[in-house]
Amino acid sequence: MTASQRRSTWPATTVVVVVVHVVLALLTVIILAGVWHLGADLWQIFATAGAAGLLHVGAVVAHRRPWVGYAIGALAMLVLVLTPFLGWSPNMLPSAVCFPLALWRLTSRVSVRSSVVALAVAALGIVLTELVAWARLPSDTPGWTRLVEGGLLMLVVGGVWLAALLVRRRHEADRRAESERLAAAVADERAGIRRDLHDVIAHTVTVMVARIEAAAVTTADPATRRELGDIAEAGRDAHQGLRAMLATLGPATVAPRADSRPGEVPISLDALPDLVASAASPLHAVTFAEVGERRPLSLSAEVAAVRAVQEGITNALRHLEPPVEVTVRLRWTPAELAVEVRDDGGKALRDVGSQGTGLIGIEERVRTAGGTLSIDDGDDGWVLRARLPTKEGA
Repeated sequence: MTASQRRSTWPATTVVVVVVHVVLALLTVIILAGVWHLGADLWQIFATAGAAGLLHVGAVVAHRRPWVGYAIGALAMLVLVLTPFLGWSPNMLPSAVCFPLALWRLTSRVSVRSSVVALAVAALGIVLTELVAWARLPSDTPGWTRLVEGGLLMLVVGGVWLAALLVRRRHEADRRAESERLAAAVADERAGIRRDLHDVIAHTVTVMVARIEAAAVTTADPATRRELGDIAEAGRDAHQGLRAMLATLGPATVAPRADSRPGEVPISLDALPDLVASAASPLHAVTFAEVGERRPLSLSAEVAAVRAVQEGITNALRHLEPPVEVTVRLRWTPAELAVEVRDDGGKALRDVGSQGTGLIGIEERVRTAGGTLSIDDGDDGWVLRARLPTKEGA
């Protein structure tokens, strides 16, 4: 609920509560005026009116201090019980409704054990009320009327307590569900951060290492060659450490985000030529070709296409000994975009340790965008193919 919604809700609730209190108080005043007209003593009227006022105060106080408000209400009910009245119990006054209201607020805020104690206090008060009323019962009035009244009061108090308990448990279940939803959202966000860090940083580190290795091969100075080799090895170690660190941020599988974060450069097919060019070096021939007329893509499909190219180039440069040739090809039809990243197998395969989870993330991106992903190991190298629907073919 937003702040504006709270501002519009609470005043209406407050108005309803105030109206209820005013109506109950007016009904009580009318009844007390009638009883005084029938011959009740003035002290009885004042005692009953004071107790009724305490009941209203207790109901209001119970909103913020449940036990204090409930104690005030219980004291007021005790005053009503001990005040003799004409022909019926004073706890049947309209203002006596404030006592079950205080019980409701107490039950909804304290522990179940404490609310049971409050219920027991209310039940004891009803028993005391009926015993006092039975002792004052006129000789011509049957005693079963006290049992009926006591039973009805027990039903009212017990029903209020049980209803408040059920409402409280429902609210607790709602809060638990909301907490679980927030925890899942946090986990998804952590996994999204992990995936994006892998896509961006791993590609950049791999390209840097490839360029350093190319520089080491082309230099004529042995000392410089050794230094560049050490730097390249340090870069590969940093890549392995990065992957180990990112594994602590969340699961490898998560529904990809289709949009970029605030402050990030939007991912676009227009960035592919620069992405391909940045990966090229004297030992890494990376070329780009695009065939067919471009068609409109959904944002998730465009992100999947760019990330697929990025991951394909990263894997080729990371897993293959140079020299390496990588070809990136986009082929457009009215119904789909076919993305292909093909390498020639390089000089040999590198031992880079455990496999990463980048391809898993790419597969999820492609599947979420409504496409398919395949990876083939041919005689002359690896081929990554992604087929993504255009808006016309979706």
